[in-house]
Formats: sequence, C-alpha cells, structure tokens
Amino acid sequence: MTTKSERLAGGRPAWRVELVATMALAWPLVLSNFTQQAITATDVLLMGRLGPQPLAATTLALNLTYTFNMFLLGLATAASPMMASALGQRFNAVRDVRRTFRAGLWLLGLALPAYWLLLWNIGSPMRAFGQDAALAEIGQTFMRTYMWCTAPWLLFQLLRNYLAAMERPRIVLWLSIAGIPTNALISWSLIFGKFGLPALGVIGAGIGSTITWTLMCGALIAYILGHRQFRRFHLFGRFWRFDGERVGKMLKLGAPIGAGWGLEMGVFALAAYFMGWLGTEAIAAHAIALQLAALTFMVPLGLGQAATVRIGRALGQKDQAGITRAGWTSWIVGVAFMAAMALTMWAIPRPLVVMFLADTPANAPVIALAVTFLKVAAAFQLVDGAQVIGAGMLRGLHDTRWPLLFALFGYWGVGLGIGSWLAFSADWRGVGIWTGLAVGLAVVAALMLWRWLMRERLGLTKLR
Repeated sequence: MTTKSERLAGGRPAWRVELVATMALAWPLVLSNFTQQAITATDVLLMGRLGPQPLAATTLALNLTYTFNMFLLGLATAASPMMASALGQRFNAVRDVRRTFRAGLWLLGLALPAYWLLLWNIGSPMRAFGQDAALAEIGQTFMRTYMWCTAPWLLFQLLRNYLAAMERPRIVLWLSIAGIPTNALISWSLIFGKFGLPALGVIGAGIGSTITWTLMCGALIAYILGHRQFRRFHLFGRFWRFDGERVGKMLKLGAPIGAGWGLEMGVFALAAYFMGWLGTEAIAAHAIALQLAALTFMVPLGLGQAATVRIGRALGQKDQAGITRAGWTSWIVGVAFMAAMALTMWAIPRPLVVMFLADTPANAPVIALAVTFLKVAAAFQLVDGAQVIGAGMLRGLHDTRWPLLFALFGYWGVGLGIGSWLAFSADWRGVGIWTGLAVGLAVVAALMLWRWLMRERLGLTKLR
C-alpha cells in the first residue's frame, strides 16, 4: 500500500518530488536569510571603514543583542511548526493559524520592554566583562539608536514564519533583497555625512538599521493585508485579545528553541569578549571571520526552516515516510553545500577577509588574525550545517527540549570549556577559542543526528 505522499508523486520517484518541494520552499528562505544577514554585514563593512576601534566596539555590543535576539526569535519561530501541523491536518485552518500568530504578537510585546531597558544600558555589561571603557562607551552610543530596530525585525520574522508555513515565502526574499541597498545607502549617508546629512558615525549606523527594518516590516504587513490568499486569515484581527492557552503552548514550544539558539549565540558572544581580553585587533579579526561564517550559515539555516515546515506538514498528515524524506533531503543538501564553503574558506581566506577591512599596513595584524580564524571556521562548516538542520528537523516534530539540553552541553560544556582552556592555558589564544567552538558544534551535531535516527523509537513522530 502506498502512502498519501507517494500517491501525490504522480508516478515520479517520491524522493525527487520531495527534493523539488523542499528546494521550492528553501531557496527563498535561504536567500532571504542571506540577504538579511547581508544587511548586518553591510553595517560591519561600514564600521570597518571607520577603523578597528568602532568595529570592535559595535561588534561587542551586537554580540549581546544576537544572544537575546535569538531567544526572542525562537519564540516567534515556534509559530512555524504549529501553523504547519495545523495546515497539514486541515488546509483551511484559519482560526488556528490566527490564534498562533496572535500568541506570537503577545509574547514579543511582553518581552520587548525589558529587553530595551537592557540594551539602553549595554555599556554596563560590557564593562562588567572587562572591556575597555572607551569601547563600552562607543558600543552604548551605537546601541541606543540600533535597539529600536528589534521590534520591526521581530515582527518581520513572525510574519515570515506565517508565510513559510503557508509555503509562500518569496515576498520575504524580495523585501530582504531590497533591504540591502536601502540599508547601505541610508547607513552610509548617516555614518559619513553624505547628501548634506551630518556625519553621525556609529549613531548613523543604528538609525540606518532602524529605518531599514521599519520600512521592510511595513511593506510586508501591507502585502499580507492586501493579498487575497493571506488576508482571509485576518492575522491582526482582535490582536488585543489575550489567548492564555495558545500563548502557553507557544511558550512551551518556543522557549526551548530560543534558549537553544541563545546558548549558541551566547557562546559566540562570550568568545568575542574573550577576544577582548586578547586585544582590539583580536576582536576586529573575530568580527570579520564570524561575519563570513554567519553568511554561509544562512543556507543550512534556511534548509532547516524548510525541513521544519515540510516535516510539520507530514506530521499533521501522519505520513511517516514523508517525515523521513523531508528530513534527509534538507540534511544532505545542506551538508553538501557547507562542504563546498569549507573548501572555499580554506583555499582563499585572505581575499574574503579584505572585503571587510581595507588592505593597508595599519590593518595587517587584524587581517592576518582573521585569515587564521577563518581557516578554523572552514573546519567547522560541516558540523555547523549539520547541527542547525538537525535542529530544524526535530523542531518539525515539535521536539525542542532535548535539543536545548544538547546545546547547553555541547556549546557551554564542551565548546566553551575546551576553547577557554586552549586559549588561556595552552596559549593558543584566539585560535584556541575558535577550535573550541568547532568541537562544541561537532558534539551538538552528533547528538541532533542521534535523536533524529531514534525518532520513531522515542515516539517523536506522533502528533501532540
């Protein structure tokens, strides 16, 4: 007897059908991830033109925001498997989808005021971690304008998860592409004082990002409200009504996702502060290498998001074979891509680095360090891709608690422990920190893969 997904294959091999469906969903997600990261990369590139000190200061401040941003993003991301499973069970699940979206609005709205208070005073934790007072002051100055982009950015991500669950994410890609030149032009003008505007330096970068994300979020809202297929869900209908049951369910699923992502980003943030103990040059080099690694990471991240939706839909349909195909298709494609990126980073690290920092004698020490870090980053490309796609696969099964524990053990126990020992006891310095990160990612990837292989025995494929 054939499964529902096999009957829908129309006589074609089911794996080929899954590959086509996965890539149709994944490529807009991948490219929108990449373009959204490119917006941040543009800020890093412009900061590099201001010099190593502004680059180091804003990197330290941004690393703290990444940690908390990822936690809040995890809350919003819970909407994706919840909506996908509901739509898998019943295509016209309008009320269920709207309840989940409204719960996401409430969760983000309740969390943002406390987060803004922290960001307004970001200089204090920077100094508490032993950073130079001048760097902390620059970082706080930057953050007091940059912090306001978090609200439109998070709402944009919640809307994006809705479109992903609907398997219609392309508009997000086009808006993200438009955001790159928009952010570059606005931030460049405000940072360096172009077109008659004052030269605001790091303040201009924060204002530019806030304006860009506000425009992108507004455009996405207008599109959804005006599109016939999407407006029938009335996503913002009675948004003021608090749905405690759905908020609790979303928090239960999303908090482990966000905490796991926050733990991962927290390790990279703490690594940046370790670099601060090694000097401004080490921080700047770390920022460049991390930005390049983050750009390649966007591809497996998008494939993991696609896996969440495809697996969630198959779970709603109780299609065990479909769950298997959806998971392995994304995993194989993502790991193959990261293998190619590893070879690229290993072969031409210097040309990649000098895209972010002018190749001058004054910057030579930073460039040399960044090249060294990037070679280590090349080594963990495979495991970084494997772990993030593995997390997306498990997320499609509504399995988020154990991945959180894997992240806690792998990133903070193994990665941070080995990295700090190699950096300061074995005197590997910055290379030791990056080596520890690579080992931690490898451990998490192995644990994610083990749990996926054991999914049926552990009862993960039963809709809850």
